[in-house]
Parts: sequence; C-alpha cells; structure tokens
Amino acid sequence: MIAFGPVPSRRLGLSLGVNPLPEKACSYSCRYCQVGRTNRTEIEPRAWCTPGEVVREVGSRLERLASRGEEVHVLTFVPDGEPTLDVHLGKTIEALRRFGLPIAVITNASLLHRPDVRARLRLADWVSVKVDAATETVWRRVNRPHPSLRFDALREGARIFAQSFEGELVTETMLVRDVNDGEAEVEKTAECVAELAPRRAFLSVPTRPCADAEARPSDERAITRAYALFRERVREVELLTGYEGEAFGATGDPESDLLAATAVHPMREAQVQSLVARSGGGPSVVEQLVEEGRLRRVTWRDRTFYVRPIAPT
Repeated sequence: MIAFGPVPSRRLGLSLGVNPLPEKACSYSCRYCQVGRTNRTEIEPRAWCTPGEVVREVGSRLERLASRGEEVHVLTFVPDGEPTLDVHLGKTIEALRRFGLPIAVITNASLLHRPDVRARLRLADWVSVKVDAATETVWRRVNRPHPSLRFDALREGARIFAQSFEGELVTETMLVRDVNDGEAEVEKTAECVAELAPRRAFLSVPTRPCADAEARPSDERAITRAYALFRERVREVELLTGYEGEAFGATGDPESDLLAATAVHPMREAQVQSLVARSGGGPSVVEQLVEEGRLRRVTWRDRTFYVRPIAPT
C-alpha cells in the first residue's frame, strides 16, 4: 500500500503516509525498529514505484477521504525503510504538489553525504533528520548501519543539508536504555543536533516491540536529563514518548492537563504548581498522581522535575 492514513501526528497534525518502498529497504538495521530487522542493508538509491503510481494512489485516497469529510494536513514520506533510497523521491515530491498540501520526509540522514540525495530531499517542505548518537561506536551500536557508511560523512552531510534547506528542519533522537542515553553521550548528541540549528529537536523512546528484543526505553530520569541537556543547546525540545494528544493547556481539569504536559515536556516543580493552579487544582493533585504511579518525581542537577512514566513495551 503506497498511501495510508491519515494518522494523528503531534509533529504534523493529520498526516497521510506515503510509502513508495514495497519492501523494507534501509541503510540501517536499528535496534529499536518497529518494522523488524533489515535483512540486507543497502545504500544505493533505486526505483520501486514511479511518481505516477504514487500520485494515483495518493489522489485516490484523498478523494475517498474528502467524500467522508476527513481532513488531511500533510503528505508524509514515512516508508518501511529509508525514503532517500528512492531514486524518484524528488520527482515524486514535485508531482504531489498538485494536491496543494505540505510535503514532509522523515529520513535517517545516512545518505546526506551524497549531493544527489540532498538535492531530492531539499524539495520537501518539512524534513526530520535522525541523530541518535555523536560517536562512531555508539552510532554503530544503536543504528547498525551498512558497513560502508561512516559517521563523519553522515554528520558533515547533515550539516551541509541543514545550511541549504529552506523548509522546516527538525531532528529526532531515539533514546535506548544503556546504549545511547548516558550523560556524556547525550551531551555530545545534543551538540551534534545544535550544529544543525533545527526548528525543534524531538526526543523519543521505543514504545513498541523492537527488532532487538533487548532494546528498552530509557527511564524517566535519563529522559529528563536528556531533555535538560538538549534544552541548553536547542531552542525548542519536545518529547515523543507515546502521547499523541493535542497541545496541552489549562482547561480546568488539573489532572489531565498535568499528565498531558508532562508527557511532552519534563516540568520543573514551579511550572507544575503554576499549571495545576491555573487549572483550578492544588498540591494534592500532584501528590495523588505520584502515589498512583501516573507521574514521576525525579531529581537532576539539584532540581526537581515531574515526568509522565513511560508505558511498558
């Protein structure tokens, strides 16, 4: 299936997925991949579907959705593998412009050392670049790349792309417990991300069954620490830890407001008190959620933060 959804995305709204790769073709075999292991990693872009085939399927789905009154906010290339392995990516993006929707691409950035790949990707409106590590050793442990790829080339390619890309650039970092979530490594990863000057940096953890059965999400303390380290270097940082609701605010329901907020951002104690008060609640709301295990209180660098526990995999 080339077109699927739309699915709710906190990053993009109602996103119609575009999958031009009918098989899992990827340059990585990430430990945390929910699609499963990559049987054979590859790095040479080739053709699967023609731009015309993609346009026909996307158009047909959009028509069916419109007939039911369903909205679509964006078209997102999010295949089972790496979208930049599609040699027709640029032409397909251009062909999809007829639908008048923004076009997003989620890439692992492994091929951005290639000028032809950068040129195709540059045609998108919104691009998410993966940055899971800052050193060759850790990168190989978490992403398990094609053996010919080199981390220095990936980093330089991402930097060149970021400098020339005129759309909205974001990054995504997946934190895997005891693999890439140590304080020193996260600090270096945050520096790598800062080099790209993204509009926003997303931090994620595995929340579904992974290719590597041993891959586990980082705990709440590690997530809070990573958020703080990223926040020192990047203007906007957001968690993607399983919560897919809409933007939070003070709605008058202090419990739901607090759980929504802490699923997106670790919050300092003063921020929690302020949000709960604006929602008409008091300290007892926070204490009850902590006692029930629905909210966690963690300490890092002598500061108290609150974060929503990660759902078990």
